Amino acid sequence: QVQLQESGGGSVQAGGSLTLSCRASGSSFRRACMAWFRQVPGKEREGVAKLYIESGHTFRAVSVRDRFYASQDRTKGIWYLKMNNLEPGDTAVYYCATSAPARECPSGFPAGDFDSWGQGTQVTVSS
Repeated sequence: QVQLQESGGGSVQAGGSLTLSCRASGSSFRRACMAWFRQVPGKEREGVAKLYIESGHTFRAVSVRDRFYASQDRTKGIWYLKMNNLEPGDTAVYYCATSAPARECPSGFPAGDFDSWGQGTQVTVSS
């Protein structure tokens, strides 16, 4: 079982930067990947970035590919999302999640295929 907790959100001006952290408690053994999602009221949860745990390889949504960077510290059990040049459109609650145990990492960002979720952290970007 994996328990996840996000931190690092806050309010910044457009053009600023934030780094989110996702701390994992328990074992992520047999889980192929984790992902960052974001959600605004009335909208579907949107995939932002995905990280393959064994290799460290990352995949990012086109909209953030040149601004956001996902990474991990496996010894500490922490995943990061570094967000640069933030825009008002990045305002959302950001979540981290892990894929189901003993399963391949899903293609894309099917939220229903990620079975462990944090509570989310609010990011607000003002113009």
